[in-house]
Amino acid sequence: MTLSPAVALTRDLLRCASVTPKDDGALRVIETALKDSGFATHRVTFQEPGTPDIDNLFAKIGESRPHLVFAGHTDVVPPGDAARWRFDPFSGEVADGRIYGRGASDMKGAIAAFVTAASGYVRENGPPKGAISLLVTGDEEGPSINGTAKLLDWAKARGEDFDHCIVGEPTCVEALGDMMKIGRRGSLNGTIRVVGKQGHVAYPERAKNPAPVVARIVTALSAHEFDAGTAHFSPTHLEFSSIDIGNPAANVIPGQAHASFNVRFNDLWSPETLSERIRNIARAASGETEVEISFAPCNARSFLTAPGAFSSLVSREIKAVTGREPKLSTSGGTSDARFITRDCEVLEFGLTNETIHAVDECAALADIDALTRIYARIIAAYFESP
Repeated sequence: MTLSPAVALTRDLLRCASVTPKDDGALRVIETALKDSGFATHRVTFQEPGTPDIDNLFAKIGESRPHLVFAGHTDVVPPGDAARWRFDPFSGEVADGRIYGRGASDMKGAIAAFVTAASGYVRENGPPKGAISLLVTGDEEGPSINGTAKLLDWAKARGEDFDHCIVGEPTCVEALGDMMKIGRRGSLNGTIRVVGKQGHVAYPERAKNPAPVVARIVTALSAHEFDAGTAHFSPTHLEFSSIDIGNPAANVIPGQAHASFNVRFNDLWSPETLSERIRNIARAASGETEVEISFAPCNARSFLTAPGAFSSLVSREIKAVTGREPKLSTSGGTSDARFITRDCEVLEFGLTNETIHAVDECAALADIDALTRIYARIIAAYFESP
């Protein structure tokens, strides 16, 4: 079977077992394809104590503005039990009009599409009347410390100024073209520790049981309505992920209890204001019992790229290929767009997401080729626009 250039590149990327933080040659595959089209490429490795070293790629052609950027990640989550897969998760097998492998949708298919689209534009038209760059990291599915955020700092130190960016995350739900992300909710993790006094269950007057207290706090926070949502964001939502007392003995009142939670918050909140609200609710529910509340460092604030000329251009080209008007959404988890938004307007658009992180992750060949055409049309329209 003859594969299109974008699908063939997707297959080459899928055959790299780039489970975070391992690269396994994925960036080399992209670098080779871009160099053949005249892009200048730079491999950059970032290090930080206690975290894995991460390889990243920056590629660019053109020297003036406007400056259009495509961004993505080659790292993938583990495949789990490979025996449950229809094909080896790192074989890039093609069957029934789909290509299978970990990362097919999230997001090696989109990377192959924008590499193919950008390379094709340059071969047909020469360098753009501006600049095209690609930011590719291997740390999106990991701690996101030595990846896109540091690559942006590195680029800025070199004097790079970006105007607009498209991240190839799998944003579509039912069919290619049905959704585009114009922002994301923030994400805040926290832990509650209620301190009691251990004792015998037959003598409760000599102990102080933290279990009812943590239950009251969980109930209060779970029932709290933080807001009603905004024009582009759903209401802020807190969800408990763990309640743990760690007491194996039925005749012992425990000495402490823990609960962990995550909050997905909209643009009405900052991590600081949200933390203060949560502390106040928890302390009110705890009464006289000692409560300790801690929050993990937050690198995922909410952000929004307001609908405008750029989103209209992208939506128009999506509709021209798919016939669908994409819904502008801020739903879903976090992405590296949260770092890029500090430097330029950023949108997310890629393949469908029904199989991401799942057994038999796959992408339709027709969707990869259609996404390539969409990206190609966006590039052409972007540099033809005033």
